[in-house]
Amino acid sequence: MELTVVMPCLNEAETVETCVRKALGYMAEHGIEGEVVIADNGSTDGSQQLARDAGARVVHVDQKGYGNALMGGIRAARGRYVIMGDADDSYDFTALMPFVEELRDGADLVMGNRFRGGIAPGAMPPLHRYLGNPVLSFIGRLFFPSAIRDFHCGLRGFRRDSILNLGLQTGGMEFASEMVVKSTIQGLDVREVPTTLSPDGRSRPPHLRSWRDGWRHLRFLLLYSPRWLFFIPGLVLMALGLTAGTALTFGPVYIGKLAFDVDTLVGASAAVVIGFQAVLFALFTKVYAAEEGFLPEDRRIRRLVDVVTLERGLIAGGLLALAGLAGMVASLAHWQVRNFGELIPAESLRLVVPSATALVISFQTIFAALFISILGIRRTKETPADVAASAAEEAAEAVRMARPAAAQHEDAL
Repeated sequence: MELTVVMPCLNEAETVETCVRKALGYMAEHGIEGEVVIADNGSTDGSQQLARDAGARVVHVDQKGYGNALMGGIRAARGRYVIMGDADDSYDFTALMPFVEELRDGADLVMGNRFRGGIAPGAMPPLHRYLGNPVLSFIGRLFFPSAIRDFHCGLRGFRRDSILNLGLQTGGMEFASEMVVKSTIQGLDVREVPTTLSPDGRSRPPHLRSWRDGWRHLRFLLLYSPRWLFFIPGLVLMALGLTAGTALTFGPVYIGKLAFDVDTLVGASAAVVIGFQAVLFALFTKVYAAEEGFLPEDRRIRRLVDVVTLERGLIAGGLLALAGLAGMVASLAHWQVRNFGELIPAESLRLVVPSATALVISFQTIFAALFISILGIRRTKETPADVAASAAEEAAEAVRMARPAAAQHEDAL
């Protein structure tokens, strides 16, 4: 079978029959061997029977959520290609040929673009059209090397095996972003075609909740991009803190009538520590995600981990600790000059704050080197092929052991 059209469904009695008939009519018109699968997520309005009467196959998905319903339908699909779309009659299931043509041409994922194809009046709330979709799609293109302009179009086609191999896990509306992001970072052939969006045919409110689901999309994009979540903010904080701290270590800095002194130096120190910790978290996340298979291995991170060994990390941390201790000794000498009496903060803090910062970063470096070494320990993972090979070897060994006994028995006879 070439094509399966999958529609998630939760109480879509008003529109599901129309959508099924449109999709089946399209396949009949173009001579495509295919089916329509309704992934029902617990409808109580008779949607299931209406879909069957229209010619669809209904599969029940117990786990609630848009992503769970779609994955249930995709797993049940019999077609080599799958086109997914909502069962609310907002997408045109009679105009699927651009998706099929791109799939036949070798694409793994074909996204619809509603902004290029046309959005009918009233089909998309202004909040989604002018803020939510453009902003989240821009963030997706910024965080990942993707050219997709409409990350959240619900009408999309793909090779069933390619998408199943991605190991998609999200169960809610962020499933739409996960599919694009993982397809992109795994190097799949992702393309985009224009499509239209019409007002849906339901009289009830949509399942989508703008702010809740928008946050879930943004959260997913951030969590799958340690570079933007940790590394870049951390690097910016470190750069600002080091610049300000270096300048303030030698004395106050005046900008017009503003005077920056040791109070700002303490803030700069905090920025350095927080920034350094964020950079380390980016490294931890990258190494862990690559080891567990959540993200593809980053060759730059692998080279860095190979260069920054445990021993080198311990040495670097030790040198920073010595520098911090040297600063502390200098601050004690400064205190001794004052006969261990009251100190002038503007003088003493210029020694204490950089020294304390160096000590904190030294221990962060040592702990990070230890933790990365733990993350880098390879676990032995036995695959099904390994199990089969071991069983074959054991069977062969049993046959070899049995032959001498059988030969001795024949000699005795």
